[in-house]
Amino acid sequence: MDCSLLRTLVRRYCAGEENWVDSRTIYVGHKEPPPGAEAYIPQRYPDNRIVSSKYTFWNFIPKNLFEQFRRIANFYFLIIFLVQLIIDTPTSPVTSGLPLFFVITVTAIKQGYEDWLRHKADNAMNQCPVHFIQHGKLVRKQSRKLRVGDIVMVKEDETFPCDLIFLSSNRADGTCHVTTASLDGESSHKTHYAVQDTKGFHTEADVDSLHATIECEQPQPDLYKFVGRINVYNDLNDPVVRPLGSENLLLRGATLKNTEKIFGVAIYTGMETKMALNYQSKSQKRSAVEKSMNTFLIVYLCILVSKALINTVLKYVWQSEPFRDEPWYSQKTESERQRNLVLFNYIIPVSMYVTVEMQKFLGSYFITWDEDMFDEEMGEGPLVNTSDLNEELGQVEYIFTDKTGTLTENNMAFKECCIEGHVYIPHVICNGQVLPDSSGIDMIDSSPGVCGREREELFFRAICLCHTVQVKEDHCGDDVDGPQKSPDAKSCVYISSSPDEVALVEGVQRLGFTYLRLKDNYMEILNRENDIERFELLEVLTFDSVRRRMSVIVKSTTEQETLTEQVKSVAYVGVFGINTSHSLEVEQGEIYLFCKGADSSIFPRVIEGKVDQVRSRVERNAVEGLRTLCVAYKKLEPEQYEDACRLLQGAKVALQDREKKLAEAYEQIEKDLILLGATAVEDRLQEKAADTIEALQKAGIKVWVLTGDKMETASATCYACKLFRRGTQLLELTTKKLEEQSLHDVLFDLSKTVLRCSGSLTRDSFSGDMHDYGLIIDGAALSLIMKPREDGSSSGNYRELFLEICRNCSAVLCCRMAPLQKAQIVKLIKFSKEHPITLAIGDGANDVSMILEAHVGIGVIGKEGRQAARNSDYAIPKFKHLKKMLLVHGHFYYIRISELVQYFFYKQTLYDTAYLTLYNISFTSLPILLYSLMEQHVGIDVLKRDPSLYRDIAKNALLRWRVFIYWTFLGVFDALVFFFGAYFIFENTTLTINGQIMTTNTSMMFGNWTFGTLVFTVMVFTVTLKLALDTHYWTWINHFVIWGSLLFYIVFSLLWGGIIWPFLSYQRMYYVFIYMLSSGPAWLGIILLVTVGLLPDVLKKVLCRQLWPTATERTQPRRV
Repeated sequence: MDCSLLRTLVRRYCAGEENWVDSRTIYVGHKEPPPGAEAYIPQRYPDNRIVSSKYTFWNFIPKNLFEQFRRIANFYFLIIFLVQLIIDTPTSPVTSGLPLFFVITVTAIKQGYEDWLRHKADNAMNQCPVHFIQHGKLVRKQSRKLRVGDIVMVKEDETFPCDLIFLSSNRADGTCHVTTASLDGESSHKTHYAVQDTKGFHTEADVDSLHATIECEQPQPDLYKFVGRINVYNDLNDPVVRPLGSENLLLRGATLKNTEKIFGVAIYTGMETKMALNYQSKSQKRSAVEKSMNTFLIVYLCILVSKALINTVLKYVWQSEPFRDEPWYSQKTESERQRNLVLFNYIIPVSMYVTVEMQKFLGSYFITWDEDMFDEEMGEGPLVNTSDLNEELGQVEYIFTDKTGTLTENNMAFKECCIEGHVYIPHVICNGQVLPDSSGIDMIDSSPGVCGREREELFFRAICLCHTVQVKEDHCGDDVDGPQKSPDAKSCVYISSSPDEVALVEGVQRLGFTYLRLKDNYMEILNRENDIERFELLEVLTFDSVRRRMSVIVKSTTEQETLTEQVKSVAYVGVFGINTSHSLEVEQGEIYLFCKGADSSIFPRVIEGKVDQVRSRVERNAVEGLRTLCVAYKKLEPEQYEDACRLLQGAKVALQDREKKLAEAYEQIEKDLILLGATAVEDRLQEKAADTIEALQKAGIKVWVLTGDKMETASATCYACKLFRRGTQLLELTTKKLEEQSLHDVLFDLSKTVLRCSGSLTRDSFSGDMHDYGLIIDGAALSLIMKPREDGSSSGNYRELFLEICRNCSAVLCCRMAPLQKAQIVKLIKFSKEHPITLAIGDGANDVSMILEAHVGIGVIGKEGRQAARNSDYAIPKFKHLKKMLLVHGHFYYIRISELVQYFFYKQTLYDTAYLTLYNISFTSLPILLYSLMEQHVGIDVLKRDPSLYRDIAKNALLRWRVFIYWTFLGVFDALVFFFGAYFIFENTTLTINGQIMTTNTSMMFGNWTFGTLVFTVMVFTVTLKLALDTHYWTWINHFVIWGSLLFYIVFSLLWGGIIWPFLSYQRMYYVFIYMLSSGPAWLGIILLVTVGLLPDVLKKVLCRQLWPTATERTQPRRV
């Protein structure tokens, strides 16, 4: 056995800090650096095997049994079974051992099968062929045999076998496109760049000749962060040092697209890859019903122990008098307490857990089979990733939803742009219809002057150049060099990691400027005169969520001394309809910095431009729900560019605090800008999103929107989807507010506002008389609330105050939220003092954290990939399907399973071994299983039409202590009626010394088994007829199962008594059943006792329906 990995881990974690380094050095192609180079610490690395399985062949049985017996119910029944084996007990060990063995076996088979599938997937992944370079030749071997330092070749549509540093591709510019849907859920194409000094190596021999070392950080799970550098050794000169970042890293699990092949060197393998480090098994979520079951189980355990102790004491008191004759069934024995414990253990039903699991598993198919939740456009239906939380869908009190892609379609459409106060709208609009093939510009206020024309051209060029969009190959082909004209611009197909960027580039294309391609680090655009302009891409200052902007530095390299554009009768159709023409000169070699980003990020860095006009338009568009970006630029002198290059290069090659140094460099470069204008992109609201939110609010569910968008845009979307209404008074807890007041003062002011009104009105935020409040909070304010106080004290007071404000608001909007903050919000509400049931819904990888944190996580199968859907408990095609999932399916699931749980505790009994085993399997379990799958106490249309019915089952209403005590009382009442009723119903009876009942009126003798058969028969009929009384939705299946189970009981009793099969005559139940039925009083007793047993439940239902009907009960007569 190879223990090298174990030794490495022991040295790493146990030997002390001196043996641990925070970076690693990789020899590319396993070639050591030349003599005299810096010495490196040799390290051992794991192989490329991926292990996602939980068990092995050797540890499956002990590990699985240990996990199963950690459940209190399984452990309890194991103890009972062992006691039955050790001592002489009144019941057979089979009655508890067989159901327990069935439950353990079925669960083990299910978990073993799931783990076998994981083993199978691991083996397929570890054994897939991989091409790597060895001695200048291409060699193929299994993926698991890859080592750190190997040079790998990956072809188009193949998945990267490990984390690679991108060395070169077949493209001359050293780029490649990848999709990372399996990693972060984003299905769009991302562009990665090869190392500058290696991108020219296109053959195996070239790559094998590379002599280099890579220094990088140790493995860490952040998919978007990587810090390293490569040292390329050329001859004996000093090595060339190049920075390495996330744009040079190709992650395992990503797929190569639109690129023939690439070469890369392995730096992280196996379980050290970022994909493996991000592998997170879902935490086990438990529903409120399961928690109630465990609580009831503990109560019944206490009852069981009490009964065993009382009966043991009474028996010892009885047997303490020596003159008493002992009947045969009550001889003095040892271990009396254990015998009684085993005798009464059946009040805790092991079969209930089996039935509950079956109900959840089979019931989950009703969601997947629901045709109303199937989306024809996508060809997708709902998915159930776990069936353990079905009933939790009927208990939701808070919904946390993403905005983009969940409430909206995430289908961006370019609406307009504003350039120095002049608004441009693509296409000509006539009678509300967009005319096809209309590529003119519609200026809706006024046309620019000659000076404005220069800014207009720069704006369009900025949009065409400042992005990460790529042109799909075979579109806008390679024949656009030189003065040759481009093919039809409409044939260009753009791909990007951001749908906003694609919408902007396509929108500007309709305004006359077309982005053609990026080739050999030169960007080409087509102007209105069909002349090609070329710009050398010098630097890209990438976008991040902190800066909320991106920039490019480009250099004009057009062949002519000047670009002379004669605008030939270009019509500006607008209010004034002005035609203009002029010449615009752009000198060759000029260097520009183009910057675009959020308004709050651009405006503070602007020193020139019509800021007020543009800001006014941005605010107006934001109020209308449009996504806005501002565009600015500045010219760079050669000296300024050289300074910027030095600043960026120094930050890029740093191994420590690289991100901080880059941020400081960007801050220095992106200043003193000239504002050009702003863009507006529309993300349309999803179909029926507003109706869904309105219905959820009527159901008593509070809806929160958590988004990364700016406040104005998100607020407009909330108004559009009816989360905020016209009468809603908006309260702000934002950075802008905190600039004017301290956090303490803002929170107390908001608290006074909401509590002043709620003190005199009902706390029900959905009543018509309640003053309607909506709260808006941003990420910065949330950070202050969650952050510990400066004086070292806890921030708990702020949190409680914040929660109190939120409780009194009908809706809450959280904007500018990072993914981790979304999860923090969910966790804050989840663990508040009310412990409400939470649901999180989103469609992107940034929503996974809150989906995993919430009690119920729902993924929308959207355009941002499948990461949210894969990590969720349920997945739906559209947000509108959430309405039926909660108000109909959730309602039914909770009603059904709550009845099932209470019914099982109610119906437990004790009798003959065969009867007892079949009682919970055939006689009574099948009817309640069918009830828990098919019952509809009100119609589906009624639940959809009246969402307020959801409130009747809120807060675990049907499994509260009051209901539990009622069912327990009903069980105790029926037990007393059955036993003493059967005992006293036969008049003039005497008890013989052998425990038999002599009836003088019939001269018949009722023994123990006959008496027990009578009681058991009454009980089977009573519990089955009670279920029939509770059933509202009758089908032929219900009739068949309910009446069929009673018929089966009679047939089995005749069979077991030897009447049908005489060979069973040896056992103790021989002819007992037919002997009982031969007595007239027995028939009368059965009818009378069943009637008396059902009477309290019938009276309770009639009185409660007449005097205190629930909203659900009031709708039931209308349904009939």
